[in-house]
Amino acid sequence: MKAGILLLAALATAAHAAEPNRLTEAEKQQGWRLLFDGATAAGWVEVTGKLFPTNCWTVEGGSLKALVRTDGFQDIRTVESFQFFELEFEWKILRAGNSGLKYLIEKVDEWTNAAGRQARARGLEYQLADDENPDAASDPRRAAGSLYSVIAPVPKIKPKTGEFNQSRLVVREKRVEHWLNGVKVVEFDAPRVQTSPISLQNHTSEVWFRSIKVRELPAK
Repeated sequence: MKAGILLLAALATAAHAAEPNRLTEAEKQQGWRLLFDGATAAGWVEVTGKLFPTNCWTVEGGSLKALVRTDGFQDIRTVESFQFFELEFEWKILRAGNSGLKYLIEKVDEWTNAAGRQARARGLEYQLADDENPDAASDPRRAAGSLYSVIAPVPKIKPKTGEFNQSRLVVREKRVEHWLNGVKVVEFDAPRVQTSPISLQNHTSEVWFRSIKVRELPAK
């Protein structure tokens, strides 16, 4: 009887831990907080600082979703800025899709071309892509989990397509780590760490983001 009760308790705990856009009591005690509430775009704006761009982003099914449009694509960013932090998030991409998460942002570019108005964060990028995406397939340093165009993920982890993947980003004073589905795939010394927002990329692909949570790390 006691064993059965313990099993039920363990299952209930596991189920709660897996619930999207929620923090467990243990996570709250460890200093984690949500950057996305699962229902609204509160805390997020266009990367230029303008209002949340509903033309190319929406909230759908408990996720921030990048929309495929023909009138321009704008990245979004957090209202808050961070310096030393640990970030976890879940993301889902379709076959041949491409996106990214930018951090330690140095500038924002804004321009208009035949595809409409574009706004893009420029900084370090945690690459998010399906293996069949032409850009990701062109260079190991552009595969999922990479520091885009700079450091290839080792080991290379094939992301799940059409299902949620789990990513973790750790930025300490001079050390940065990329994790993908529970495996550390990139580690490097950052040349400098400045305070900046965190940006999600709309790269003409449908992408879903949820369970975005952060905890700030103390400087050593």
